[in-house]
Amino acid sequence: MRSTREELPVARRLSRPSKRRELPIAPVVLSTALALGGGLAALFLLQEQLQQRFWGPPPVAGISARPDFQGRLLGHFPYGEAKASNLVDLAPGLQLDSEAATAFEEMRSAAAADGVQLRVISAFRPIAMQKEIFFGVKSERNQSAEERARVSAPPGYSEHSTGLAMDLGDDSLPQTNLSESFEGTPAFYWLQNNAHRFHYQLSFAKGNRQGVSYEPWHWRYEGSAQALQQFEAAHRFNQSRGPF
Repeated sequence: MRSTREELPVARRLSRPSKRRELPIAPVVLSTALALGGGLAALFLLQEQLQQRFWGPPPVAGISARPDFQGRLLGHFPYGEAKASNLVDLAPGLQLDSEAATAFEEMRSAAAADGVQLRVISAFRPIAMQKEIFFGVKSERNQSAEERARVSAPPGYSEHSTGLAMDLGDDSLPQTNLSESFEGTPAFYWLQNNAHRFHYQLSFAKGNRQGVSYEPWHWRYEGSAQALQQFEAAHRFNQSRGPF
């Protein structure tokens, strides 16, 4: 049997080892760092952020899941809490961002002119209230966090906390409130055909890519730069066609 050396072509057997292999690693790393400039620092920062996300403590106490690489926790994007100075009263116990409220009042008047009575069921929710809703109902129904998240956002991940989202109902059919049957009401039909004129959009359509249950009653305002920035990630994600 011929040796491995004998199986190599003569040219390769007689060639000298490349000096490139003799270069020490440190100068190569240093030259790469200098060439990349701030890029290497950015890479280290990204690594640190990923470590905090995937190996650090969970972002929500009581939920063991961690956000995915897009920042979603159990399907929901993160949202901060609206400043109190930006909120106005719609009705006793119901508040909304001032621009969103102005647009909604115009939308409600237009709907009324067409014989449709829109009712606000829920609007702004502080993160503390969302925490009570999420964990309270989760406990009552003996649900896992994953099951609960299909129908309710974890605290810190609810559109309601922005002051730009609301749950709507049909005043003539209150039995459809917060139910998929709302899609059969005159109010929902009117919203489907007119809400965009007032910069309102359905948040969780049927089969949405976020994996959140269909909510025909949940609408968000996207008529300001602030609102567009808030929902840009969710909008881009739901409009994309990729696997994630």
